[in-house]
Amino acid sequence: EMFFALWGNNYNGNLYAAEALDKGALCAVIDDPMYESDKTVLVDDCLFELQALATHHRKELKASVLAIAGSNGKTTTKELIAAIMSVKKKVHFTHGNLNNHIGVPLTILSAPEGAELLIIEMGANHIGEIRTLCLIAKPDFGIITNIGTAHLEGFGSFEGVVKAKTELY
Repeated sequence: EMFFALWGNNYNGNLYAAEALDKGALCAVIDDPMYESDKTVLVDDCLFELQALATHHRKELKASVLAIAGSNGKTTTKELIAAIMSVKKKVHFTHGNLNNHIGVPLTILSAPEGAELLIIEMGANHIGEIRTLCLIAKPDFGIITNIGTAHLEGFGSFEGVVKAKTELY
């Protein structure tokens, strides 16, 4: 219902704000005044605001949050736990592997009313990323599936992988 004009090295979400509004978004959060309209909210940093909104929404949710991190097996573990827990509880969980600084806020913000358990997959390719995701999701419980040598280029060493994954705890 809200469009956040995220951007990166190869794209600028501000370019699509008007189109999102035309297609039914209630408002567009932008960070470039050149795209302002009566249905936009101008901020300094759209990603920061998306994460801040998710952090606020998480505080309002009555659901418990289970975070799942690890070098591999996160998605399978999440899917299995969601299938089992859905028998007794209203479960909302990360779709696919949307497990990064954008996907985790989107998972939290899309939690339906009455959700009792959120299962949030957390991926990382550098030190500090899991910590940031935990500050947003505020997990009550955590699982690290395993710690391996994936993404060594971002962590520097196996010890860096251990440090990054254990940020969950």
